Amino acid sequence: MTSDPDALFDRQLVWIALGLMLVGLVMVTSASFPVSSRLTDQPFHFMFRHATFLFLAIVVSSVVMQIPTQKWFQYSSLLLGVSLFLLVIVLVLGKSVNGASRWIPLGLFNLQPAELAKLSLFIFMSGYLVRKQDEVRQTFFGGFMKPIMVFSCLAVLLLMQPDLGTVIVMLVTLFGMLFIAGAKLSQFIALMVAGIMSVIGLIVAEPYRIRRVTSFLDPWEDPFGSGYQLTQSLMAFGRGSWFGQGLGNSIQKLEYLPEAHTDFVFAVLAEELGFVGVVLVLGLLMALVLKAVFIGRKAFESGHQFGGYLAFGIGIWFAFQTLVNVGAAAGIVPTKGLTLPLISYGGSSLIIMSVAVSILLRIDFERRLNLGQSDTVYEKDEKK
Repeated sequence: MTSDPDALFDRQLVWIALGLMLVGLVMVTSASFPVSSRLTDQPFHFMFRHATFLFLAIVVSSVVMQIPTQKWFQYSSLLLGVSLFLLVIVLVLGKSVNGASRWIPLGLFNLQPAELAKLSLFIFMSGYLVRKQDEVRQTFFGGFMKPIMVFSCLAVLLLMQPDLGTVIVMLVTLFGMLFIAGAKLSQFIALMVAGIMSVIGLIVAEPYRIRRVTSFLDPWEDPFGSGYQLTQSLMAFGRGSWFGQGLGNSIQKLEYLPEAHTDFVFAVLAEELGFVGVVLVLGLLMALVLKAVFIGRKAFESGHQFGGYLAFGIGIWFAFQTLVNVGAAAGIVPTKGLTLPLISYGGSSLIIMSVAVSILLRIDFERRLNLGQSDTVYEKDEKK
């Protein structure tokens, strides 16, 4: 709730993020043993790759922390343009996995442009809401529909991959940012209904999406077919009980549960660490989201509108993506290919989300710096 006033950065946020990264490294190592041994004859293959991604994420985040938020505001449109270009490239030259073309091979790791698109859209929207705040609050087309049109361009490219999960995360975060900016409630509700109807239409349009929804409603109807992944995940949760089977003792990760170290790493965590471990990890993720919200609120109070919108956007993004990932593993929502922030295996997701945390730290740093300078000026005036 409170931070050290003498520090020029939020130390608690740093420790929360590092704690989640450490949990991710341990759980990815544990969950990837079987599949790593089968694919590479090296049980620590995915652990070494994840450790490399962690190192890259920390290095990139350290560089990003040196960039003033004014630069993000100034070049937000350019960053969004780069994301659009990469989304086009991935459709032409992308690597296909399980029928989805979402990755651009770069040698060391596969770049997933959808992750960059999420962050770039939220940065662009933060700048737009600062520039067009009055229009957003007063007019429908001028202020409200323009960002929806930008989102629609990204959504079309993402659905061609296909990647409905990312589209839903972006849409929910966009709605949240528009609501915070003071968009009219009637317009907001109308657009939210339209968005929900569009998502339902997209689900109905594809047979595999319908199977995901029906298998989510009753996975035990076809436990060895469409409901296989969810039933295996639910068994992992059931075996975890209160205190878990012990780190490394998961049975479901022995190639019973598909994607155990990526989309369903939380199920392995639940089986090995139990209810207590689940609550602790969710507590860390909730603390990270609350930190983003508090940083955004303080930024607004200090007059830093861009930083406030961006911090709230990052908080909504992390919260909703956590909800979808955990909900899919626990059978609360249909299965979506979304990572658990800072925990799941995946270079693009880990690096981009680490960059998002570093931007939060930069927003808070600039606020504290300005506050410190204001206090210094006030003290000088008092002495005079």
